Amino acid sequence: MKILMLTWEYPPRIVGGIARVVHDLSKRLIKDGHDVYVITYKDGDAPEYENDKGVNVYRVNNYIINPNNFIDWVMQLNFNMIAKANEIIAKEGNFDIIHAHDWLVAYSAKTLKNSYGTPLVSTIHATEAGRNSGIHDETQRYINDTEWLLTYESSEVIVNSNFMKNDIQRLFGLPFEKINVVPNGINITNFNGVERDYEFRRQYALDNEKIILFMGRLVYEKGVQHLISAMPKILEGYHDAKLVIAGKGGMIDELKAQVEAMGIGNKVYFTGYLNQKQVCKMYKCADVSVFPSTYEPFGIVALEAMLAGVPTVVSDVGGLNEIIDHGVNGMKSYAGNPNSLADSILALLLNPALCDGVTKKAKAKVKEEYNWAKIAQDTHFIYQKAICQTMAERQAAQIAQEKAKKAKKAKNTEGEITNLLSFKKRHAYA
Repeated sequence: MKILMLTWEYPPRIVGGIARVVHDLSKRLIKDGHDVYVITYKDGDAPEYENDKGVNVYRVNNYIINPNNFIDWVMQLNFNMIAKANEIIAKEGNFDIIHAHDWLVAYSAKTLKNSYGTPLVSTIHATEAGRNSGIHDETQRYINDTEWLLTYESSEVIVNSNFMKNDIQRLFGLPFEKINVVPNGINITNFNGVERDYEFRRQYALDNEKIILFMGRLVYEKGVQHLISAMPKILEGYHDAKLVIAGKGGMIDELKAQVEAMGIGNKVYFTGYLNQKQVCKMYKCADVSVFPSTYEPFGIVALEAMLAGVPTVVSDVGGLNEIIDHGVNGMKSYAGNPNSLADSILALLLNPALCDGVTKKAKAKVKEEYNWAKIAQDTHFIYQKAICQTMAERQAAQIAQEKAKKAKKAKNTEGEITNLLSFKKRHAYA
């Protein structure tokens, strides 16, 4: 197939999890013999065109110098994506399928679908209502409505967990059979050749300290504030523990203030942004990884920790709840509950045998269920469904059009006969 991916982020631009998903899925589809074109936002010094080991990546500038707001910025990005897609189609012909990733590319996806009759598949990675525990202002309502529009215009919709399937069916009233659950995956070779680097580790903790690692964006729904609140109980049960918070986000100043107010500044370390090589090293240095989200559609960071062989604690929400079986391949805690978090973390810190057991089963589950080869096959099947559905709709439309033409012709003929009879009748009387 000739596949067009629309996304607002693609490496080296990484805002959330979408960039890695599009990157890894595209690479796998290339290996399976498909042609993949990605249109995305040009950030920094990234080239406007790049052949990324087979993936044709086109990046567009956003020409609004001082946009009024984020919504205006997104709309301008969509205009430029449409222009770039038109250029590609003019040179190389139409695509077999359009795959849109989240609401940020909804308008370009809808326009290209209707302009060229190309089947549209969309992946909803998260919802605005989920991120904000509801819709509270007009900007959030606009994003929520745009999410609905994208799902309405799509022949098939992909989500990454059963939780998300139920969520968008409830929010947008989609037919249940239109929503396909395909989990995110991970490159199972990510940690090949990566071992624990003690010199690297000593930048963040003493040799005798056990590292409790959080990896991710520092935003409210990731629950870092609850993990910090759990630290006093953890330190009471295991004094030689150190919380390392890796990532950046809008809450960083608030979280640092929370740490200082609690008087645990010497037991919490904020690393800031880490590149991919540093991320792999950090996982290998950790003794426990914790992902205490209050809202999490999937949770790819949990897969990374599991593959790296780090005992993992997650909250019992969303996709995280489906990835981990408590006490089998990881530990769970009640979402938003620092006391529950502390209990699960201490269970791992104090029980090496439990750690060994869960890490072995976790790694096996990731390799079996979350590899990109399987995920790409499932995605390709959904593409085929969308194409067949579009063809069936076109045939139905043609049949309806032909019926309408025949009915109109029959009506015209009937009218002519009626007029002729009326004419004859009038002349007979005459």
